[in-house]
Amino acid sequence: MRCKFNKKFLSTALTLSGTMIGAGILGLPYVFASAGFSVGLFWLFLLGITVLLGFLYLGEVTLRTKENHQLPGLAKLYLGPWGEKIMLIAVAFGIYSSLLAYLVGQGESLSILIFGVSGYGLYLGLAFGIFMSILLWGGLSQLRKVETYGVIAILVIVFGVVIYYFPQISYSNFGGFSKVNFLLPIGAVLFALLGFTSIPELRMEIRGSEKNLKWAITLGFLISFILYFLFAFVSVGVFGNSIYEIATLSFGPPMVILGIFTMLTSYFVLGFSLKDMYRYDFYRSKTTSYFWAAIFPLILFVIVSLFGIGSFVEIISIGGIFSGGTVAILSVLMNYSAKKNGKRKPEYSVPINLFIVILFCVIFISGMIAKFIF
Repeated sequence: MRCKFNKKFLSTALTLSGTMIGAGILGLPYVFASAGFSVGLFWLFLLGITVLLGFLYLGEVTLRTKENHQLPGLAKLYLGPWGEKIMLIAVAFGIYSSLLAYLVGQGESLSILIFGVSGYGLYLGLAFGIFMSILLWGGLSQLRKVETYGVIAILVIVFGVVIYYFPQISYSNFGGFSKVNFLLPIGAVLFALLGFTSIPELRMEIRGSEKNLKWAITLGFLISFILYFLFAFVSVGVFGNSIYEIATLSFGPPMVILGIFTMLTSYFVLGFSLKDMYRYDFYRSKTTSYFWAAIFPLILFVIVSLFGIGSFVEIISIGGIFSGGTVAILSVLMNYSAKKNGKRKPEYSVPINLFIVILFCVIFISGMIAKFIF
């Protein structure tokens, strides 16, 4: 089936890219350098293929469903109340992990940008969080669209960085290999690949051209995947093992500002999504929803910072493994159920069987167990 490449198709693809591209890209160079670039690349390809397949499975689920549902609604429809509850918890955990990582990253980035050292991360991260909380209370939901400009800025600047720094790449930096850190990239890579929550939105956005949904998902994924590879390739090639956990800090003020902008837009969008989740999925009041979406992340940030519980990469790794892994497993289970119980004939169908379902479960559950052990 031929794909009709038009404005609606491109917009749908970029919606997925915009959901995927965020602070996750900033942590990839560090884990690639720590484990060895070849190891990081191995996990990027393996998990990338697996996640793309999960996206396509989930896209098919939306096409087999007559009504419009977000992930918790789809999970309830095809897996029952238990599926809805687990999906809600997984999505909420992923968002909290992201917000916490952004606060840690913003604090460190602002501290280095303003004072040249990272010692003021707690205070500046808290100040940033308070500022964002004020915006969240103000109800400026139309500013969610700033994420689009953030993605465009990332695309332009990253490609500019690749061109500018390419002559400075030292290929000896790609030769390292660490058995101890072999599993390190899994969580950060999964975090960078997270985009499941946007799939129901893509289904609505491409309405009338549903036959192109699988191609829009594939293109949106490939845009992010190529960007991740290029950024990690140049960052590790130039800085090697000296790369910062937040990669933009290694490039100097202009790239630090890019990292700050990226985390700001993502924090804003996720904060609104979390507030809406509590309001409309958990049926909480406006004030209660605001507390859990805007104030509670600040409390977590202060606790994590004061007790040194987790760094930027550790936080996104935990979020990627447990949230991304759980949503991926549920997506495959939903597809398996939707093939039997769906009420609509889909425009595309991806083959699935019990072996694939078990394989998905084994891959992601193994990643969760490995995170506890290592």
